[in-house]
Amino acid sequence: MTSVTTEQTASAIAPRVRPHVRDVVFVEGVRTPFGKARPDGIYAHTRADDLAVKAVRELLRRHPELPVERVDEVALAATTQSGDQGLTLGRSVALLAGLPSTTPGYAIDRMCAGAMTAVTNTASAIMVGAQDVAIAGGVEHMGHHPMGEGMDPNPRFVSEKLVDSSALVMGATAENLHDRFSHLTKERTDAFGVASQAKYAQALADGHISPDLVPVATRDPENGWGLATTDELPRPGTTVEAIADLKTPFRPGGKVTAGNASPLTDGATACLLAAGDVAEELGLSVRMRMVSFAFAGVDPEVMGIGPIPATERALRTAGLTIDDIGLFEINEAFAVQVLSLLDHYGIADDDERVNVYGGAIAMGHPLASTGVRLMTQLARQFAQHPEVRYGITTMCVGLGMGGTVIWENPRHADYSGHTTTQEA
Repeated sequence: MTSVTTEQTASAIAPRVRPHVRDVVFVEGVRTPFGKARPDGIYAHTRADDLAVKAVRELLRRHPELPVERVDEVALAATTQSGDQGLTLGRSVALLAGLPSTTPGYAIDRMCAGAMTAVTNTASAIMVGAQDVAIAGGVEHMGHHPMGEGMDPNPRFVSEKLVDSSALVMGATAENLHDRFSHLTKERTDAFGVASQAKYAQALADGHISPDLVPVATRDPENGWGLATTDELPRPGTTVEAIADLKTPFRPGGKVTAGNASPLTDGATACLLAAGDVAEELGLSVRMRMVSFAFAGVDPEVMGIGPIPATERALRTAGLTIDDIGLFEINEAFAVQVLSLLDHYGIADDDERVNVYGGAIAMGHPLASTGVRLMTQLARQFAQHPEVRYGITTMCVGLGMGGTVIWENPRHADYSGHTTTQEA
């Protein structure tokens, strides 16, 4: 029989030494202009992977101080991973974008939170030292790949009543939220949708949108080559009266319409992440520092409330409260989803901290790419508001989930990050 010494026993039960956790900083994010997912949309004849390639190339072009061989990972998301959104998207886009063959990559699917998950996955690797620099983002060409294309849900979901049958239709889940929270009226959601259009139009006029956009060459068999430089979806001048009687496609006499929900969209995003000390070493700009993140599940038939438990968990991890948050970027998949979060925390519908540049109702929601769009806009708002220390990016996720990431502003007087290298 093998004897066990006291020293061995003590070693076995001793607490593990937590590895050193490094700061993760958001260097920059970019996106393509967002287009209508229709046969006459600007990207109808553009490949999805080429949209992602354009975003990645632009990141590299904007940062010549970054040796391309220092990029340790490319993680890209798509909800429908087939056709021009398939073939291990991160790896194929890395090769097409001109990164060395030594740069690995992979694909992610967490539906609408795909790009957000690409960021949190690579950030986690950076935190523990497995990577130094990573590119994360997502693409969704809903014109080529409509939501649910090729989907074959297991019949047990419904036959065994694991989920309500409405859980597989995102618009139906938004109608369910209206049912559950009767105070979230159509009048409120329509007003929120109109405000999103107005805020986006003002942000565009003020020059806050264009700096993050990557021009994309487009082709049309009839009209030849073109150049996409602006978002195709906004409807400036929208009024509550104009959208009051729009069709309710998810339920007769319902409350969810094209006026208070995001449109079907094509587009791609990408961002550059780095360890704080590596950013300092390479002279990379620091736009914000990751503080915490969380994902949480809820009943799939009311997936829109997912940001609430995710935000609570992220705040708890960070040791913060909602009162510490000075800016909110909340994805507007549906207005009712945003309002459910605001009501939970007692935040007014028109609070000036929320979606300062408007949101997905105005500019579109190309599913798996949107998370990085939220982060890119928050980073720009941080630059304009050095008095704000913390901000949140959050979104609901299909099949009953929510995701939240909390960020810190490096321009704030009490910034606690490793490096203070900044860029406006």
